[in-house]
Amino acid sequence: MTTSPVERAADLFVAALAQWRVERGMTKKQLAARMGFDPSYVSHVEGRRHKPTEDFARRAEAVLAAGGQIWQRFQEYDELRHARGATLHRDPPVPAQWMPPGTGLIVEQEVAELTYTQGAYRCRIRRALYNAGVEPVTRYLVKISVDRYPHDPAGSNQHHRSHPLSFDEMDLHAVAGEGEAAEPMHWRLKLDRDAAKEVWLLFANDHGQFPLYPGERTTIEYAYTVGEEKWGHWFQRAVRLPTRNLTVRLDFPVEFEPQVWGVETSLAAEVPVRTPLERHNDDRRAVFEWSTDAPLLNARYRLEWRFRGQTAPHTGDEGVPRQRTASSVPQAEQAPAIASNGYELRASQRMRGIGIVQRGADLLRQRVRHFQLPREEAQARQAVAALRAQLNRLETVHDFNKGVGLAASQIGLAVAAAVVRPPERGAEPVILLNPRVVDESRETDEQYEGCLSFFDYRGLVVRPLRVDVEHARYDGTRVITSFEQAMARLVSHEIDHLEGRLYVDRMAPEAALVPVEEYGQTGRPWSY
Repeated sequence: MTTSPVERAADLFVAALAQWRVERGMTKKQLAARMGFDPSYVSHVEGRRHKPTEDFARRAEAVLAAGGQIWQRFQEYDELRHARGATLHRDPPVPAQWMPPGTGLIVEQEVAELTYTQGAYRCRIRRALYNAGVEPVTRYLVKISVDRYPHDPAGSNQHHRSHPLSFDEMDLHAVAGEGEAAEPMHWRLKLDRDAAKEVWLLFANDHGQFPLYPGERTTIEYAYTVGEEKWGHWFQRAVRLPTRNLTVRLDFPVEFEPQVWGVETSLAAEVPVRTPLERHNDDRRAVFEWSTDAPLLNARYRLEWRFRGQTAPHTGDEGVPRQRTASSVPQAEQAPAIASNGYELRASQRMRGIGIVQRGADLLRQRVRHFQLPREEAQARQAVAALRAQLNRLETVHDFNKGVGLAASQIGLAVAAAVVRPPERGAEPVILLNPRVVDESRETDEQYEGCLSFFDYRGLVVRPLRVDVEHARYDGTRVITSFEQAMARLVSHEIDHLEGRLYVDRMAPEAALVPVEEYGQTGRPWSY
């Protein structure tokens, strides 16, 4: 039986859809929900029970961020099916200003500015809005959150319980429109917590209402103040609406000697921002600016900084004051990295500083993609080379006497590769491609583990004393290797990473994490 070109093109579209859905770690129901469809709709399309439509393809491309591949496959299918004759009709055209489902607003431009003056940060957000929906917009949700120690959630929560953010100090003001036509916006409280506020900005004030009707545009601007004692050294913008342009600007005194860098967090990974920040000095002020014309929906863009100047406030997230005594801390922990302001860098900050993806990133909770070997041998070798280079850097900042492993997801690569260095000095690292545990011993032991993506704590984890792992060579052949004791633990830890698990998932419910400052076994091998 002959398959027509149209059917082959439809098969290729479905294959691309399924591949990217699996790569993003979504079930069919999850993808359908994100796309705004009935839970069974994606299943029907992948099973060829429903024909893909232009709207479906656009939504799938937007949600899965497939680099245009899903859309390209649909266009190929669409051209073939409409070439068959006039008896077929095209889907109703989608608007030129198409949006993913669930929203009627487009942010045509956002400019977010953070300025430090006299012991406080003033945040000013300006958004140019277009109502592409079918209903008038009467309110706009604004989310405001602070985080004194972004890399220490427990410490940050405790700090904000004692020093809650208040609306009195924030001095929140908002306007809609520009120039003489600008109207003050009233606001209504939605959420009030110690470190987070949510308010509805209303298209209304004492003089009346001014809704944003379909097809209309306006600009809203709001600003608020937070004291330096409550603001960590980070400024994050979350893209919750389709956005065409995003600009983030930081304004600090020159004498603070600021150093700024940026991070992008998406469904796939946490990586440095893809274009460099620009800096210029303006009347004793250092102004940093970063822009993108293609911000990803649901992505987060975060600028972080540290102040190196002697007159700069030491209240950000560079570290925490040293509180330990050398007599109570193992030798490997007695020489931590110190920031220029005299504060001690946390262990997780040192890991983050050399490029290790940290806990909280979406990529660490996703099952990674297996290599298609030997076809993807070059990509596999590149991933392994990157892992080995990162291991070399790691060993310059910490003494791994227990051995050390590193999974590709921990350096921002969503592929099934890991490298494990045994505890023995000089031992050659073990390379694992597409690994899976096929057998394990009934005998187990319980040891404290650490994780490069969560290096401020240690946790007690039960592991088998032997695991048999099937893994691939570069030429595609598969072998089974047996690992015992420390290597069994290290290898199991890294395979967990590739499957989207952290060691905390394997801890007993009643077990508590131990801060590295209190952990007494750093620098010592596990005992068996």
